[in-house]
Amino acid sequence: MTALPEERFPSRRSRTGPSLCRDGAFVERPLTMREVTEDDLPELVRVDQEAFPDDPYPYFVLRQLCDLHGDCLLVLEDGKSLHGYVLYVTTRDGYRSWIVSLGVTRDQRGRGLGRRLMLEVLRRLRGEDVREVRLTVEPANAAAIMLYRSLGFSSDEGVRHDYFGPGEDRLIMTLGL
Repeated sequence: MTALPEERFPSRRSRTGPSLCRDGAFVERPLTMREVTEDDLPELVRVDQEAFPDDPYPYFVLRQLCDLHGDCLLVLEDGKSLHGYVLYVTTRDGYRSWIVSLGVTRDQRGRGLGRRLMLEVLRRLRGEDVREVRLTVEPANAAAIMLYRSLGFSSDEGVRHDYFGPGEDRLIMTLGL
């Protein structure tokens, strides 16, 4: 039997570490993961713009994603600021779920926040009896690919050219639950 990612990396599951304030100083604040609320929209927009400066979601898209999938849009916050989010959506038949977006602010990368968000999503999806999780990632995003592989995702389908339009190639990754 294969160990689940959270069993292989137990110390990372609970690690929160210090948070970086906007003035650049680290302070010890516990991070809380929760479902997004309407009040989070300005901070969610900021996080998305920091995480994806070349192609952030427009405000209206994030607004509608909150309205439609708020229970599947998790955020990490320290009581003052959001530091990351993950959005996942499950197909009607409940068989497959897609990770639509995972974003962590640049100043918080490398601290295990993306892993923490993904582990919570995978925990929830297992509880819902979802059988497969899929996601796409930019083929040049080595850090994200390494994270997803460490969680058990594989890229058997390889790169899909023009997946998001001309010149927008994506690596499709899959995890069986």
